[in-house]
Amino acid sequence: MTTARLILAVASTLAVEAALYTIWRWMLPEMDIEMPLAALITVMIAWAVFAVVNFWFVTRVIKRQAVVGLPTMVGGKGKVTSPLAPEGLVMIKGELWEARSISGNIDKGEPVIVIEQDGLKLMVRRLG
Repeated sequence: MTTARLILAVASTLAVEAALYTIWRWMLPEMDIEMPLAALITVMIAWAVFAVVNFWFVTRVIKRQAVVGLPTMVGGKGKVTSPLAPEGLVMIKGELWEARSISGNIDKGEPVIVIEQDGLKLMVRRLG
């Protein structure tokens, strides 16, 4: 997949570079606008650098997409944000979830681990 994206990125960058040259060579003179060759080269280099940075950034974002939500909660560790007596809220993987304690009341701030899920509610127990 990355190879196809790379080929597409190179082709589109070359197309933009060709369009810049075409504009500089034929369209600007038609409008009596003079632009030095050095300015064209500077713009083309800036565009190429932008294209490389953009490709690198997008590739990193695509590769690190994490699956979040209920399928990844079992086994996840977190902290109690409101006392579980036996139900309350827990923070797991940066998300706030409703939870039920299966090991008695658990105070705010204590670490918990997800044992199972029941619909959208997580079943947790004290960690340790």
